[in-house]
Amino acid sequence: MKKGVEYTGEVFKLKFPNKGIVDCGEEGTAIVKGALKGQRVRFVVSKKRSEYSLGRLREIEKKSYLEDATPLCPHFGLCGGCAYQTMSYKNQLEVKKGLVKDLLDNAIDGAYEFEGIIGSPNQWAYRNKMEFSFGDEFKDGPLALGMHKKESFHDIVTVDECKIVDTDYNKVLRCVLDYCADKNIPFYHKMRHEGYLRHLLVRRTVRTNELLVGFVTSSQFDGDESAFIDGLKDAILDLDLSAEVKGILHIINDGVADIVQSDETRIIYGDEFIYEEILGLKFKISVFSFFQTNSLGAEVLYEKAREYIGDTKDQTVFDLYSGTGTIAQMIAPVSKKVIGVEIVEEAVEAAKENAKLNTLDNWKFIAGDVLKVIDEIEEKPDMLILDPPRDGINPKALNKIIDFDVDKMVYISCKPTSLARDLETLQERGYKVEKVCAVDMFPNTVHVETVCLLKRI
Repeated sequence: MKKGVEYTGEVFKLKFPNKGIVDCGEEGTAIVKGALKGQRVRFVVSKKRSEYSLGRLREIEKKSYLEDATPLCPHFGLCGGCAYQTMSYKNQLEVKKGLVKDLLDNAIDGAYEFEGIIGSPNQWAYRNKMEFSFGDEFKDGPLALGMHKKESFHDIVTVDECKIVDTDYNKVLRCVLDYCADKNIPFYHKMRHEGYLRHLLVRRTVRTNELLVGFVTSSQFDGDESAFIDGLKDAILDLDLSAEVKGILHIINDGVADIVQSDETRIIYGDEFIYEEILGLKFKISVFSFFQTNSLGAEVLYEKAREYIGDTKDQTVFDLYSGTGTIAQMIAPVSKKVIGVEIVEEAVEAAKENAKLNTLDNWKFIAGDVLKVIDEIEEKPDMLILDPPRDGINPKALNKIIDFDVDKMVYISCKPTSLARDLETLQERGYKVEKVCAVDMFPNTVHVETVCLLKRI
């Protein structure tokens, strides 16, 4: 195969997360992102490797036998998310289950119990948080507000009929977009670092039915900013929503990076937080809090984790990479003590507040890098819960974790490839994988969570 040349072939295998292995006969084999097993695809080679080529998908010439559904979302194909909409949910689960099992079968030594995959309670309208970006759908086009166009850094697709969120999100998005477009307010240009409109954050709880809106801008407003913001607030409050608007925030961000952050946060209505309930516990959530994006799916995930954790009576449990302390608080009532470690200070403060809110007193939450903090903790764990970020555990931190020499640990992973890599070290140093279960927290997308139980040999 030659770089820049087009080829056609059949996808005979999938590689996590969404890479199709394409057989082009005598011309060779290529890996093409966004292809499904059973499809016939046309692609152009973008990179050449010694053993294979990487291709960029140009056209799907024949559908896969897995594609048995019509995409529900009108933005499908343009928007960069929800790539699995052409499959029924049953087939989506089968694909994800197979991808996780293939990965772990290659990574795990000896026999283990693979419990399959548990689906999300809801396939649609499941997300409790969205971050929308301002921009244009094409260069110098009209103002857009939504998600990045597929495989584009600059272009934005207005997703006002998104199906993985409640209709309240779409109403707020359309309201904010129309209001800003009517006022001819410019969006912030990433390359020139000029403009005003940056992002729209929306959080909506499931159990408590509360809504929080964060309007993110630069400080580059030309005119009466107070009148503009007041008008926006009134427009949002006038909407016919199923949830109660608990807070509207104006977040100032003058950083040059295209990320959501706050240099200053102004409360323009209500409070800067909302409350959600998970498995009988109450959690205070801000616009920036880390919280599982699928509330009902989180209950499924934590129930499975709690099952794997088992009896913790009279035990000290370490919850490493603890986020806002959700899992720690699930097991605190049936443990001697729980200690959570998390590098994001805001998440640690939220964990402390939530623990008090739930009248728990046998906890300690520490802000810091797991690699450094675990050397400073006086207590020794009887059991470990690991819930690291997408890239998994730092190798040096993982060796220190193993040095605790606990009999049992539970690893919760949002990226199976990172889990597979870390399992190699864990097994080399004396742990055996007992059980694994995949949990689909992200229907219609390529992503999946995995829960793994390990025991000391």
